[in-house]
This record gives sequence, structure tokens and C-alpha cells, in this order.
Amino acid sequence: MASLCAGCGNSITADDKFCRVCGRQPSAGSAVTAPLPAPAVGSETSGKAIVSLICGLLFFVPFLFVAAIVFGHLALSEIGKSAGRLKGQGIAMAGLVLGYLWIAGIPIILIIAAIAIPNILRARMAANESSAIASMRTLDTAEITYTKFHPGQGYTCSLSDLAEAQSIANPLATSRKNGYVFELTGCAAGTEGGANAKYQVVAYPLRVNQAGVRAFCSDQSGVIKVDTSGSARRCLENGGDLR
Repeated sequence: MASLCAGCGNSITADDKFCRVCGRQPSAGSAVTAPLPAPAVGSETSGKAIVSLICGLLFFVPFLFVAAIVFGHLALSEIGKSAGRLKGQGIAMAGLVLGYLWIAGIPIILIIAAIAIPNILRARMAANESSAIASMRTLDTAEITYTKFHPGQGYTCSLSDLAEAQSIANPLATSRKNGYVFELTGCAAGTEGGANAKYQVVAYPLRVNQAGVRAFCSDQSGVIKVDTSGSARRCLENGGDLR
């Protein structure tokens, strides 16, 4: 059995000379004897603890790991002040651990991204350039085929003509393929009023250093040349042989 302080109602025992809350000295007959309340039994799980765990598990959603840490600390504080009414301390701790783990992993993720992303971009540009070279060869072959079936016209400077002749197909026929733009230009007759004996074809990246780095060009000789700056004009003027 215990007594209640007449001043503040705090529980005091027979061994207490002063109230631990208000400091009042118990006097005979001034304290009310009452049974100590039974310890509260936790019957409700903290909602903040559950939120913390869910946010920790959904780490792939941006910044949810921060919410896991915030709600985890709020849950632990709430549970500690509930005098046993709330439970879920383990759930809150799990959410905190997950949240802090993902914060610790951010530098590692950034380092991996810094290494991987440039390599991925370089590999993509290399693939686009290889595709552009193959398309250049296709266009050279298509021009040779076209002039055989159209001797009066000779070469053509129209991609649609080559598409109608079924020598090329989409997307090359639309002038854009895998980040590169293709153009047929420079058609000229060998003799006045004669068939076209010359043509030029260029391929350049739509976005230099993103879709590709180099520009390519060719003509009726069938020799593919390259310009490392990505300029189609420079390729035609002073391009180096593709190796």
C-alpha cells in the first residue's frame, strides 16, 4: 500500500520523508492511503513507429529514408512518454536502422553512379557511331543501286527516292537514326544536261557529346571519312579516312 501526497497527489511510500515531486513533508493524517495503480499494459502500437518502418522499406522512393529517421525518433519519444500505453519500440528501431543505413549508403551510390554513368554514355555513343557508319555504307550501296536502275537520272539527293526504290527503310529513310542525322547533298551532273555523277552523304550527331562525338561523310567514291569534332561541313572539307 502507498499514500498520496496531500499537496500534489504524488504516490509516496512510508520510507519517503518528503514528496519527490513537490517536496512537501507528509504529516500524520494528511496523506490519503490508496492502492498503487497497476502498471499499464501496452495494447496499442505507435502509428509513428509503423510509418518509420514503412518509409525505411520504401527506400527507393526519394527522401523517404529521411522520413523513416524522423518518425522513428518521434515514435521512440512517444513510446517512452506513454508509460507503457504504447508499444512498437522494436518497429521504430527497425525503421531507424533502415533509414540510417540508406543515408550511409548514399556516398557509395554516388561514387558508383559517377563511375558507371560516364561509361554507359560512352558505350551508347560508341554504339550510335557504329550504327551511323553502317548506315553510311547502306546509303552508298543504295546510291549505286539507284543509278543502275535510273541511268537517266544517275545518283539522287533524296532519301525518299531511295526509300521508294526500297533500298533503305525507316528510320533511315526519315533522315534520323540512333541519334544521328543523315543528309544527301551535292548532286551534280558529269556533263551538262547529263545524269548526276556526284553526290555527298553526311551523318552527324543530333547532340554532340550526347548522341555521338564524330561526324561521317562519303561520296560517289564510296570512301567514308570522319571528323572528330562532329561537324559535317568539316568532314566534307577535310575529313580523315575512317579506320
